Amino acid sequence: MSGPVSSPQVEAFLEMMAVERDASPHTLSAYARDLADAEGALPAGGLLKADEAAIEAWFASLSTRGLSAATAARRRSAVRQFYRFALGEGWRTDDPSRRIDAPKQGRPLPRTLSRDEVERLLAASAGRENGGRERMLALVEMAYASGLRVSELLALKVEAVRRDPAWLIVRGKGGKERLAPLNTAARQAVTAWLTIRDATRKPKTPDSPWLFPSRGASGHLTPRRFAQMLDQAAIDANIDPARVSPHVLRHAFATHLLEGGADLRVVQTLLGHADIATTQIYTHVATDRLTQVVNQHHPLAREE
Repeated sequence: MSGPVSSPQVEAFLEMMAVERDASPHTLSAYARDLADAEGALPAGGLLKADEAAIEAWFASLSTRGLSAATAARRRSAVRQFYRFALGEGWRTDDPSRRIDAPKQGRPLPRTLSRDEVERLLAASAGRENGGRERMLALVEMAYASGLRVSELLALKVEAVRRDPAWLIVRGKGGKERLAPLNTAARQAVTAWLTIRDATRKPKTPDSPWLFPSRGASGHLTPRRFAQMLDQAAIDANIDPARVSPHVLRHAFATHLLEGGADLRVVQTLLGHADIATTQIYTHVATDRLTQVVNQHHPLAREE
């Protein structure tokens, strides 16, 4: 089981989540970290021995540590689910987490980039030295052109792009397939990357199945490494790296489509959102941008 595991009981819980609830590796890893955090912060005996006061004190500490409401909510959920499992297994006769209140989560607007900032990020990627130029440009162009999740982008097989497709077939959350677009710039960047990728492969060695291979355990580039590369590109583009991430490129894809007049249902389909309410948050970003443009440039606009 991947992720930190602090007790046989936690390991059993994660195994149940994987087998009975078909939890994804990402979810399992997050829950493992959440439960390990609780185990490490609680008195001797950890989760199995903690009383209500200890659990409530641990949860109250989450907000003082600067965690987002979403992360705190997930940690609360992990602990609550663990205790329900512990009750069912007979490890405990009570649930010390029953009085934990869920943190109020607003609907924060997604971070995004302006079109100019995306252009600067692409220029910085194209100007990389010491190798990696073609790979970096292909990564950024594809992420921005297709709206792929970072896990979907990095898990692409090389055969998916060998014939220069205008659309990719992507398997997203829940195993659902969708089409993701590739514009001309992205296709050109992929072609350039494939030329370098094939030319640098050692003779007589089997080709990696991944579009962005790596020597790591997964065999392909990791989200962490891609994020590090984006940080450097952001610095080179004179953009605060805290504002740039692989997911921000997905946000920019959706926001710029809506700003350009794309139908919300089309954007929902392209992003692979099951619920259109998830997509609707981008309309607020687009509206804010359009209002700002009007206020700055319309001759009758007045500052209040």
